[in-house]
Amino acid sequence: MNDMNVPNCDSAKDSAPAPQDVLESLAGHLSGLPPELRKAAAYVLENPNDVGVSSIREIAEAAKVKPNTFVRMARSVGFDGYEDFREPFREEIRQGRASFPDRARWLQSLKKGGRLDALYADMVHSAIANIEETFAAIETASLKAAAEAIWASRNVYTLGVGVNHSNASNFTYLASTGMVDFHAIPRPGSVPSDDIAWADERDVLIAITCKPYRTEVVEAVEVARQQGVRIIGLSDSPASPIILGADHGFVLSVDTPQFFPSSVSTIALLETLLSFVIASATPEVVERVEKFHRRRHELGIYHGES
Repeated sequence: MNDMNVPNCDSAKDSAPAPQDVLESLAGHLSGLPPELRKAAAYVLENPNDVGVSSIREIAEAAKVKPNTFVRMARSVGFDGYEDFREPFREEIRQGRASFPDRARWLQSLKKGGRLDALYADMVHSAIANIEETFAAIETASLKAAAEAIWASRNVYTLGVGVNHSNASNFTYLASTGMVDFHAIPRPGSVPSDDIAWADERDVLIAITCKPYRTEVVEAVEVARQQGVRIIGLSDSPASPIILGADHGFVLSVDTPQFFPSSVSTIALLETLLSFVIASATPEVVERVEKFHRRRHELGIYHGES
């Protein structure tokens, strides 16, 4: 075995190298490898995204070498085998640091390898972890302050695009069972900056976006800020452009094995924020909720009830 310093991935998983470290070490030892191993290593260096998503047979076929060549290559640089060698690359995808297409290819590779049980476990773990990490970083005083700003406002605009438009609409729908003047934007056929054209310091904008940040959301937040609107930002980093300078900022944990950011913690936080708004409201909100649901019963909206 050569002098490459790569920890065993089974016995020291927590200290496993990052993919970039593996690639740099592989490049440093490239010239000393036998021809076939050098051919396999060169393919890895030129196509690192394939390592985490391809089976050993697929990557060997692409590199035009035998599958066992990749096993020998992995062992020659300090790993027990190819599965250990590619584990740092797979972990990169699990943690959401790879591109969306690469993460989608990784999901397909799990199906091919009969590893859907592992995917199921990863999805459950990430959902629970996202909620725990999100709420662990938020103080109740911060939620209370944001809720009071919402209750005291004239209008509340909840802005999200893509999947976050659904999250914004759900928040608005739930709030509207007891309150008025909640608006999910952008409205059909409109753009966010137009929807807040007449908003000012009496209003609140709840904005949601995660990496890669949507331009229209970032720009609308800046327009709202210039108009004096109070900003509540929900994003995946304290350095997010919609949290920097926000009146109330909340950092979401959105890691997932999926190929898009998870909405689990977003929905949980919005539901919690709404519960704080209700708790901060005057008693009339209870009367509104009661009236709203009594009307539904009278109209027969709930099946089997009059």
